[in-house]
Amino acid sequence: MKPSRKWIAAGAAAVVTALWLSAPAVYAADFSPAEHDGARQLLEELAGRGIERDWLEAALQEAVFQQGVLDAMAGAAERRLRWDEYREIFLQPERISRGVAFIETHEEAFSRAQAEFGVPPEIIAAIIGVETSYGRFTGRHRVIDSLATLAFHHPARGDFFRGELAAFLEISHEQEVEPGSLMGSYAGAMGYPQFIPSSYRAYAVDFDGDGQRDLWTNPADAIGSVGNYFAEHGWRPGEPIYTEAEGPATPPGAVEFNRTQRPYAQLDELERSGIVPQNELEAEAPVIPLALELDDTAWRYRLGYENFYVITRYNHSHLYAMAVTELAEAIADLRKLEPFPLSASLSDEQEGSL
Repeated sequence: MKPSRKWIAAGAAAVVTALWLSAPAVYAADFSPAEHDGARQLLEELAGRGIERDWLEAALQEAVFQQGVLDAMAGAAERRLRWDEYREIFLQPERISRGVAFIETHEEAFSRAQAEFGVPPEIIAAIIGVETSYGRFTGRHRVIDSLATLAFHHPARGDFFRGELAAFLEISHEQEVEPGSLMGSYAGAMGYPQFIPSSYRAYAVDFDGDGQRDLWTNPADAIGSVGNYFAEHGWRPGEPIYTEAEGPATPPGAVEFNRTQRPYAQLDELERSGIVPQNELEAEAPVIPLALELDDTAWRYRLGYENFYVITRYNHSHLYAMAVTELAEAIADLRKLEPFPLSASLSDEQEGSL
């Protein structure tokens, strides 16, 4: 069964229409292939892959430049907040309790995802919880506008977003959805899990067997797709994500902290700089040293394992990965799960956060 345009609620479609009709007329040709070299080259490329030229021209003609998208990219929270400020956004009691309810409501899908992909329900729920508050806030930007703006106007990542725009147009065409009707984030991320188009194409799965890979309105597909994403990026079932560590009052300059790469630091090197794990670890096993700023004078140290790195494949920010981890811990704690292999130990602060 082919997907249909019924994915988009009538109310959302009305909002899109109103926004489009209120846009200045000068924007109508922002990305018209007839006048925009980049759009014309993209049309030729996708037409060469078998997409109808008239369809492509209509889709690109409709795209509207959005300066606000460029402004939002420059001010992303991961780049400007301390850990305590960033954490406060996501570790709220309501988001934690909604995570428990989301797992209970979709228990069958979460159980299958864990069995098939090895990813705990709390991790999958925490991803969706951080991204969209479990599908409540999936974005207020037209994806076609965001991606066209970034593809042809972002000063550093235009080539990347051009590829995302191409993937988005292919998805829309394949699934028979009007490109201008789909909403997402300012960066073009879509649906419950906020997949960018290339991730949608590569990792989205039809998890309920209805013939559609629908991440906009189908939570089962979203749950399975997040599980598949993690499995494909090397999630290690049953292994922890991080362990607590102790360290000096300020991060030592000899240690490279918070790199979102595979574990790269040796324990003996860290210990020489005063970074000591609170749990006994294998001396030869590399870790990711994390220094989390709590305020202008206080820091918290942790050591990330391979699974921490896997979470950063979803969003290349150590703050994001730690927020997902702590939200998953809090959801598990509220569900009274024991044991739960996220961290090697829980601090008093974490245990009392609820």
